[in-house]
Amino acid sequence: MAPGEQTEPDARLRLDARALAELLASQRRRIGQYTARTYRHHPRVLGHRAAEEAKSTSDLYAEAGAVDPRDLFDALPLAALLVKAVCDGEGRVVDFHYVTRNEAAARYARTVIPPQAPPPWPEHPFSLFDRFPNMADTPVPRMLRDAHTTGRPQGPEPVEWHLPLADGQAVRIHDEVTVTRCGAHLLISWERGHRTQLARTAQQLARVCWAEWNLGDDSAHGSYGLRHVLGLPEDAPVPTLPQLAALTAPPSHDALYQLLYDVFLRGRRAECDLELRATGHVLHCVAEPVRLPGGPVWSVRAVLRDVTGERHIRERAARAERDAQLQRAQVHALADIAGTLRDAVLPHFEGELSPYGLEAAAVYRPDSGSGVGGDWFKVRVLPSERVLIALGDARGHGLQAVTLMAKLRYALAGLGFTGRKVEQLTAWLNNVACDDGAESTATAVIARYHPERCLLRWTCAGHPRPVLLRDGQPRTLDEADDACGPPLGVIPYQLYRATETTLLDGDIVLLYSDGLVERRDHDPDADTARLLDEVRRVAERGVGPGAAGLEQFAQDIVQALTGPQQTDDATLLAFRHLHGTPG
Repeated sequence: MAPGEQTEPDARLRLDARALAELLASQRRRIGQYTARTYRHHPRVLGHRAAEEAKSTSDLYAEAGAVDPRDLFDALPLAALLVKAVCDGEGRVVDFHYVTRNEAAARYARTVIPPQAPPPWPEHPFSLFDRFPNMADTPVPRMLRDAHTTGRPQGPEPVEWHLPLADGQAVRIHDEVTVTRCGAHLLISWERGHRTQLARTAQQLARVCWAEWNLGDDSAHGSYGLRHVLGLPEDAPVPTLPQLAALTAPPSHDALYQLLYDVFLRGRRAECDLELRATGHVLHCVAEPVRLPGGPVWSVRAVLRDVTGERHIRERAARAERDAQLQRAQVHALADIAGTLRDAVLPHFEGELSPYGLEAAAVYRPDSGSGVGGDWFKVRVLPSERVLIALGDARGHGLQAVTLMAKLRYALAGLGFTGRKVEQLTAWLNNVACDDGAESTATAVIARYHPERCLLRWTCAGHPRPVLLRDGQPRTLDEADDACGPPLGVIPYQLYRATETTLLDGDIVLLYSDGLVERRDHDPDADTARLLDEVRRVAERGVGPGAAGLEQFAQDIVQALTGPQQTDDATLLAFRHLHGTPG
């Protein structure tokens, strides 16, 4: 970079500093013009200046007359004791004797110390630490010795001690103490230190402080917590307004300038956020003008509060809200896609089943969360005039589950045309699921109905067994020995065995997914018992004729077993046996 060339950020900092300096200088000129104008024209300045200046200090003392030192002592606004150092023959301090106290100390004692402790104050001098032994363990003895020896004031320092009471309790005394040499005596003064300490602690805990900048004399005053909030050493001077600007990061300079502009030139309250350059902390500053009577704004008074934690919480909440909105949008998009796909693949019964001795109805209810799941079913008349009946549940929810469901359903539809036995169809469908990946698992009941024999041959791959309703009494169908196989997609080349069930006229067979009966803390036996009880209860009202009556029967069962907060989709496939010979 060539000599004299400056980067854009450096130039901006100089411009900001110059703008702030010009704003403050213009306000100082207004204050100076106002004070000069009012001072020159003040009547006491015009009429009595010479006479007042002619009086000497001795004249003023003479007019005041003699002042009793005791009156001066009692006039002190702070509580104070007068103490005398007691020395041995070698000049070493061995004790401190109480001499007297002022009226403020008497009021303090009446306010803080109960009447029963200690005994009444005697009129003659006494040992201070004999009367208050616990005070000897505080900084007070050291402060007294140092003030007596060096002559320099000591403190203020926090002093805490306790005064025992007759009932076993104690008074806690917590003050800020100052010791000053007063002629041959020592003056102990104090004020209620716990108020100061509480204020300081509150400012540190809440990370809040106040400051006032006076442009009339360029003075700056701040509270105890100002340096803590600004990240400055405890002994650092209160920063001026230009120094405060230097402590902030460049993005805050415009905000600070606008705040001071509003306070000084518009005379109104203003607020802004300031980011500290060194720590990155963010301070919320609320400022108000302080005016001269009838004149310009003389100073600015401000409260600063560290809002870094609140800012981070808001930012995290905003990020979380944006992430949640994005996720909701993605979920809705996937649900729309999955729903469209499910609508496309959910079966409609192809052809009339009554010529083959059956009536069928299906009821599907999605869960209350994702809206789509992996439940699927298939009812189809095959070229052999037998009927393929199946119901399954692909693992998971959403698009992935619907995709697997569609694969299995369409694969079964194609495999069914081979004419092979139902156990072979199940084994092939298992291999299709295994080839699709480790996560592609599903349960299923796959059946073929033989009208000429009124026979239902079915396999179960990890799925709840069908329910048979006969003569108003429901029961789960028993499987043949070793007929129950694992879910599809778990073990490649798994062999399955079929169970044969002969149907009578009027029998109703129910195939269902576990979402119909399964609860969060579920017991499979209790789930099955609840299903059988509900089927029995609904059947007692009678099952209407035709496909419409069967569908209402299925709807009533699903309505009774599901609710608005179900966590899985539920499917019920019902078919009724009419007769055993094809038309």
